[in-house]
Amino acid sequence: MSSSSELNNLAPEPASHKLGWLRPIFYLLLLALVGAVGWRIYTNQKTAAATAASQAAALLNRPTPVQAVPVEQRPMPIYLSALGTVTPYYSVTVKARVNGQLDRVNFTEGQTVKAGQTILIIDPKPYKAALDQAKGTLAHDTALLKDAQAEYNRYKALYAAGVVSKEQLDLQESTQGQYLGAIESDKAGIETAQLQLDWCTVQSPITGKIGLRLVDPGNIITANTTNLVIVNQIEPIAVYFTLPENQLPQVLGMLHQGKSLVVEAYDRGDTTLLTSGKLLTADNQIDTTTGTDKLKAVFTNPDEKLFPNQFVNIHLVLENRPAALVVPSAAIQTGNQGTFVWAVQHDSQKNTDSVKIQPVKVALAEGQVTILDGGVAPGTKVVIDGADRLRPNAGVIVSAPRAARTQAAGQSANVQAGAAGLAGTAAPLTAGQMEAGAPHKHGGKAANPTGAPAATGHKRIQQ
Repeated sequence: MSSSSELNNLAPEPASHKLGWLRPIFYLLLLALVGAVGWRIYTNQKTAAATAASQAAALLNRPTPVQAVPVEQRPMPIYLSALGTVTPYYSVTVKARVNGQLDRVNFTEGQTVKAGQTILIIDPKPYKAALDQAKGTLAHDTALLKDAQAEYNRYKALYAAGVVSKEQLDLQESTQGQYLGAIESDKAGIETAQLQLDWCTVQSPITGKIGLRLVDPGNIITANTTNLVIVNQIEPIAVYFTLPENQLPQVLGMLHQGKSLVVEAYDRGDTTLLTSGKLLTADNQIDTTTGTDKLKAVFTNPDEKLFPNQFVNIHLVLENRPAALVVPSAAIQTGNQGTFVWAVQHDSQKNTDSVKIQPVKVALAEGQVTILDGGVAPGTKVVIDGADRLRPNAGVIVSAPRAARTQAAGQSANVQAGAAGLAGTAAPLTAGQMEAGAPHKHGGKAANPTGAPAATGHKRIQQ
């Protein structure tokens, strides 16, 4: 019995008893690992958030690059704007007044012709023959009249001697009158034939620029039907444009007072001034379909910058403001506080720039420039680009607009060219300099500091 019990004590323990104490340790290690990973993720997120916050604060305090221009005070015209169509002052479609074959063209297409200048010739031979026939008829009737007059004088003498009766004398007088009438008719026939012969020579009815010929020599043309060529008078030239009926009283009032209103014609982009003219008149009725009235302006057009059927932007100048505050329209901002501009203020001690909100009162605004009634002083720099990233008292780095930089570069090129020219008087250019090319003596074209073309320094009346 004792031996069997000893053998039972020496038997191995089950595996489940051996692993039972390892499971809690495994779970504790797994929990510690998960906690370490979670803590690492938390600390990394917190560090990233702190880094992003510091970067955002650095960016927030970083000066914002902007473009700014000074407020100008200069004379400015106040005008009404409209779309106009250039029209010849006179336009004539030349047609033949007689039938026949076009014999010769006496003009060069596009040349300027004078009134009365021969431009086309129709074959005159049939009409010259008709004129000769009319002259022959006149000569025949003249001879018959001469014979009738002699016969009448003889009968008159015979009647006085009592040889012939009164009826015979009256018959001879009537015959003489018939030939007198025939001669007058023959003279009219000669004038008609001469007129038709003259019409074979087609003359320009006006002074102007001639267009492209519509018929070539050798073609048979029909009187008052065939268009031969068009002549347009373009010096002076007219421009028709329309204005709303609510703007007419002001314009017509000035015309009735005898004031001469200046009309400026700009190109299709409304940026380049083509030429200036005068307002001639307004139409005598308003178009009921559009509520507008047609006006006519006249331009001398000596350099032919205006051409028939050209579309132009019209500026009808009503007045001129001698000292208007002018800013680019890009500087005008609108917010809860109303209309304002971002004004640049300079700290001379720190040598830094910042911006502030400066309320302004807009008088007239249209296109690229705006006239102010007040709010800023002349010379104050206002932001025209980069305003969407600004806040009050934010630091800025101010740069000039591209046009102003171009102007400055041009001026620098002028200075360098002048220096090179002076140096060139002292010593000749070397071969390397000649190959590289001498500095150009013309600087860059001056541009408006506002970035707008100089010709658009006008202000329109808002409609």
